[in-house]
Amino acid sequence: MKPFIPVCCLVILLTNTCLAQNSRFVSDSLTTYIEKGMKDWQIPGLAIAIVKDGQVVFMKGFGERNIQTHEKVDENTLFMIASNSKLFTGTALSQLAYNKKLSLNDKITRYFPDFQLYDNNATAQVTIKDMLSHHIGTKTFQGDFTFWDGNLSRNQIIDRMRLLKPTGLFRQDFGYCNSCFLTAGEIIPKVSGKPWEVYVYDSIVLPLGMKNTHMLTAGMSQRPNVSRPYSTSFTGELHELPYDQVDNLGPAGSMVSNVKDMARWLQLQLDSGRYEGKRILPWPVIRATRDMATVISSRKSGSFPTHYTGYGLGVFMTDYNGKQVFWHTGGAFGFVTNTCFVPEENLGITILTNNDNQNFFEALRYQLLDAYLGVPYVNRSLQQLPGHVKETEEAVKHLAALQARVKGTAPEQAIAAYTGSYVNDVYGSINITSMGDELLVKFNSHPHLTAFMRYMDKGEWMLVYSNPAFGVFPTKFRIENNKVVSVDIKASDFVEFDSYVFTKK
Repeated sequence: MKPFIPVCCLVILLTNTCLAQNSRFVSDSLTTYIEKGMKDWQIPGLAIAIVKDGQVVFMKGFGERNIQTHEKVDENTLFMIASNSKLFTGTALSQLAYNKKLSLNDKITRYFPDFQLYDNNATAQVTIKDMLSHHIGTKTFQGDFTFWDGNLSRNQIIDRMRLLKPTGLFRQDFGYCNSCFLTAGEIIPKVSGKPWEVYVYDSIVLPLGMKNTHMLTAGMSQRPNVSRPYSTSFTGELHELPYDQVDNLGPAGSMVSNVKDMARWLQLQLDSGRYEGKRILPWPVIRATRDMATVISSRKSGSFPTHYTGYGLGVFMTDYNGKQVFWHTGGAFGFVTNTCFVPEENLGITILTNNDNQNFFEALRYQLLDAYLGVPYVNRSLQQLPGHVKETEEAVKHLAALQARVKGTAPEQAIAAYTGSYVNDVYGSINITSMGDELLVKFNSHPHLTAFMRYMDKGEWMLVYSNPAFGVFPTKFRIENNKVVSVDIKASDFVEFDSYVFTKK
């Protein structure tokens, strides 16, 4: 006869068994899991830190920061953390509000009287909190082809926001907005007398002892123990990229750090603004960043134990198996990163990687959340890998198909007809010149970026950027009355989803 076990005892027994199994994943299997994941997803280097109950319980570098010199990644290796900068900006503005230097409900026009959004009503109402919450009605990444890695100043970017025509509703629809964060961040010097990078460093980074964290990308290649950026986008093969220069978007994503320093940031988040018992930030400052300002989704996920997703002041939030989770990801060309903290479990995770075309950095985060929060084991990496492999294969086939269409066929017009200056209201101007039977595009808001066009067929050209991160795309000139009128220019979705129409002068 089998023993009778009360239902409540059975639930406790199964829960404890599940937790024990998942704890063993962290202690016994994590290193092997990471090493296999890096191989599967073609990631040269990865660094990770896990904070639990106030202590760093795991911190390690894996792989290489430079595949030419084979220098290894360690806990001090620098990566661009990109949009993981946003919570620092949101926290700094929350701190200034706490100190009565501003209100998060202040109108942007209080500090920038000439500021405009596309819609006049939105211009009159938009506040600092709106800017930090991604709900002004624009699309995700709208304008970033113009702003990212370009030569526009911060003020010029803020000024061009008036040209971003929204497709959604003000204060209702979520659209991830880097120029919004820049605008909010540039209020900091208005009230503190210090540039954004100086104020955040002096008030947060330095007091927290993040000794090897840098506010700007400038000079990154000359820093010691710095990772090189890599990608497999478009070609399927690992290739090195140039470093992004995004200091003009600083408050949205220019910080550079390592997991050793980011672990301190997580410890501060998990101890309500304290680090090693010392008060760095008041709890109300931290708490204000976590108040949901934008509802992104209130529907149950089909893949994860979550039911809602929202955004605060530089941080996403969700439930995960009954616990509240805060996180953010960051992406720059060649780097994708994340930070995550679960206050109810005293758990923090940060993962920094140097291949931008992979989702293992997120699969690993979810795997750790599963382990610590008692979710039955599913290999998140292998769950997501087939989709990634399929997308990569399709991208490689698409590139090959474009290349096969270049057969020396003559375009509809003489090459000289396509040359000249073209303009887009948001971007500005590009210049197209001829190189034999090819066209060369110079992007005047990106001094280091060019592209060449090779004619394929059916009125389409193959557009190939000098920086491979921007991609390879088919493009077409519009011709009216036997004259070239305009051209469509597309860049990688990593930068912006929509193409730009440039009209010939």
